[in-house]
Amino acid sequence: MPRVKIGPALPNRATLDVEIARLRDLDVTELRRHWQAVFGRPAPPHLARHLLFRTLAYRLQADRWGDSRSPEEAGQDAVRLSQRTAVLRPGTILAREWNRQMQRVAVLADGFAWNGNTYPSLSRVAFAITGTRWNGPKFFGLRDKPATASSP
Repeated sequence: MPRVKIGPALPNRATLDVEIARLRDLDVTELRRHWQAVFGRPAPPHLARHLLFRTLAYRLQADRWGDSRSPEEAGQDAVRLSQRTAVLRPGTILAREWNRQMQRVAVLADGFAWNGNTYPSLSRVAFAITGTRWNGPKFFGLRDKPATASSP
């Protein structure tokens, strides 16, 4: 009698969505533990929570649907993304022209000051200026540039 090999079940989108939702609920320590289990090595210490989550979610999808990149390449992409964010120090002034008016934002130790108010994020400042949702770092020209130390 010939042997029959049973392959894995076909990927189920609903199951994958549930697994990704579980990842979304993990704190940074749990994500780092999960990273160790998935990749067999510690997560890069400078990766922020959202990058840990995105890389792990990508790995889940790639394991199910296939991937043309190695885990090392996926991890390197996450590292490169984290390095594209500019480092802002308190005292730095960001400027952006909007509707023919120069908007200046001061970087504080605990947020950003604009027009006499303090905001917790650049995205909130950008919303206050424009009335529409923006990615704050992108609005102020900080995205997709090499990380540099800024000084007042």
